[in-house]
Amino acid sequence: MIMTIDNYKFAGKKAIVRVDFNVPLDENGVITDDTRIRGALPTLQHILNEGGALIIMSHMGKPKGKVNAKFSLSQIVDAVSKALGTKVMFAPDCAKAKEQADALKPGEVLMLENLRFYAEEEGKPVGIEKEDPAYDEAKKAMKASQKEFAKTLASYADCYVNDAFGTAHRKHASTAVIADYFDADNKMLGYLMEKEVQAVENILNNIKRPFTAIMGGSKVSTKIGIIENLMNKVDNLILCGGMTYTFAKAQGGHVGNSICEDDKLDLALDIIAQAKAKGVNLVLGTDSVCGDKFANDAKQLVCPSGAIPDGWEGLDAGPESRKAFAKAIEGAKTILWNGPAGVFEFDNFTGGSKAIAEAVAKATDEGAYSLIGGGDSVACVNKFGMADRVSYISTGGGALLEAIEGKVLPGVAAIKGE
Repeated sequence: MIMTIDNYKFAGKKAIVRVDFNVPLDENGVITDDTRIRGALPTLQHILNEGGALIIMSHMGKPKGKVNAKFSLSQIVDAVSKALGTKVMFAPDCAKAKEQADALKPGEVLMLENLRFYAEEEGKPVGIEKEDPAYDEAKKAMKASQKEFAKTLASYADCYVNDAFGTAHRKHASTAVIADYFDADNKMLGYLMEKEVQAVENILNNIKRPFTAIMGGSKVSTKIGIIENLMNKVDNLILCGGMTYTFAKAQGGHVGNSICEDDKLDLALDIIAQAKAKGVNLVLGTDSVCGDKFANDAKQLVCPSGAIPDGWEGLDAGPESRKAFAKAIEGAKTILWNGPAGVFEFDNFTGGSKAIAEAVAKATDEGAYSLIGGGDSVACVNKFGMADRVSYISTGGGALLEAIEGKVLPGVAAIKGE
């Protein structure tokens, strides 16, 4: 039996918990969206309520193995203390926190400094390119160092809990390698991870039809794996956002200054052909709201997505596209949404994304299971105040996509012993 957080006895134990507190900060270091912190609270509070001591570890940003004050977790200690309702102590060096960890008493909390201040966390050689003849040796040495780093982290605690779905697709020291230093009875998934894994299971294996997937974002290339995997599962596939213009150009259209992957035009045509062959209703944006510059105050022009004048760029889905998207979502029983339909950060170009959010919320009200994943989609739903009208909001962008693509997630496999 796999150990779960509910059947583990935390009383008198120290638990080291990998969370994803990679939260957005403004220029003053103030958290602008605390979704990820709130998501981890049930796990953290359960351990404390059961009489355990907590050691919290996370990464923030991409400091690339170097100490960088801009990415210090010290900036969020007060916010985490407030959210947990108890004082959180701070270890300024995650690899030299043994003394502080040993001194922890039941009910106390210690947060480690950013794991990625050490290159060993990601396990990639620093300062050497893959083409370099010495790269393989450097990689081998780094893997050995990564194990030592993970061993150090493991030495702080009696058990390990992984509650960081956002990094579950990475084989990092704190997300996968550390699990090797705990036996099966002392490592487990947190509540958030369990919910995320179940949400993916619902989308992939408990499909109620019709199944509509909405894929947004700027590039076809970053979504090709998931698009191809979904093609075997969905009834309706909406492709929107910046990738609209790669498809429009591939079909002979003119896209003005719109974002477009010229080297992926054949791929776009191939996706269209695949959808036809598999009987999937592929819905592409037929019209766009364009701007004469990439800015909220740009002049606006609505025109066909394949007939955008020079000097203009598509920034949002047009009215006809919105109707087509809503029609493909209406009546769906399973819905997956990843990626907005336009530059939703600009208030004047939120219409397409809002139309999708409203259609998803309405379908959910009528009994559909809706999974929203990826930072931008989550921000969309929150911006429009519809977070409580969808079934599940995933905290993991890349992890969710890789899971739906059918890939094994190292962070989950390390716990399950797969």
